[in-house]
Amino acid sequence: MIVRIMGEGQVRLADSHFTELNTLDDELLEEMESGDEEGFRRTLGALLDAVRRLGTPLPDDALEPSELILPAPDSSLADVRAMLGDDGLIPG
Repeated sequence: MIVRIMGEGQVRLADSHFTELNTLDDELLEEMESGDEEGFRRTLGALLDAVRRLGTPLPDDALEPSELILPAPDSSLADVRAMLGDDGLIPG
């Protein structure tokens, strides 16, 4: 699976990591729904860190179709709400 972190680039992840990432996505969605900005920032950071830790960065000149697009680390809760509507980051 190819994941794009907005403003950073693309990362290749094994499908076996989907469950871990989906758990973080579920937490992020709950925090978005409750308006928990602090929890949102913490969980977004954890999700992005997990993608970076578990994945292999693609070269800057590579442009693969991304199956997932994650917000930039400095995205606010309002930014991500506007980007997603009612969907989570990782399709269930």
